[in-house]
Amino acid sequence: MSTFVLVHGAWHGAWCWHKVLPRLESAGHTVAALDLPAHGTDTTPVGEVTMDDHVERGGEVLEAQSDPAILVGHSTGGAVITQTAEAYTDEIDTLVYLTGFLLDDGEALLEYAEADEESVVTQSLVVDEEGGVATVEADALREAFYADCDDADVTLATSLLRPEPLAGLVTPMQTSDEGFGSLPRVYIGCEQDNAITPATQERMRKRLPCDDVRSIDSSHSPFLSAPEAVAEHLDGIA
Repeated sequence: MSTFVLVHGAWHGAWCWHKVLPRLESAGHTVAALDLPAHGTDTTPVGEVTMDDHVERGGEVLEAQSDPAILVGHSTGGAVITQTAEAYTDEIDTLVYLTGFLLDDGEALLEYAEADEESVVTQSLVVDEEGGVATVEADALREAFYADCDDADVTLATSLLRPEPLAGLVTPMQTSDEGFGSLPRVYIGCEQDNAITPATQERMRKRLPCDDVRSIDSSHSPFLSAPEAVAEHLDGIA
């Protein structure tokens, strides 16, 4: 059995994995889902959070595991696991991008994301440079993130979202062949994604090929709408 460390995306928290985590544990795996700084129940002031803080949090969780972990990043969490892989290479077995940003050395997430003009997030993103945060317009949340989720899940999720620290979105990746580039990587795409569109997912995979590519017929949040499929893919990767 394997160890999984689950990293949520922007605005979300460890809570978003609440349907996936028990399914992986039932299959015999060890699973840790973390709150990045200023997300979920973490109380770090949002305007103070940097990408280095995200990496440090991920590293703390990785180092607490008894074996190298399969590190899973959803959406913006993809950038986090990429940078974490550079600093904690020996603590990681495999990188898994669940409709995640797969960025190359020198690329910043926000700049790359804004090139996806079909993304509902790009169309509805509100950046507060003075406050150091980014949000998504409330009336766009369902279409952007939860298009195939039921009403109860949408209500729960939208009530738990928090402003996203801007610093992590504008910090360029700093990676090397010896760090990030040395680890196996798997991409699980979402075919109905309105946040990171399928075309953008494919474009990232062409630039940085993955050892395995899988897909789920879901919106941007399969951990809510298709948790069985997410768990089955992760179990298969393990």
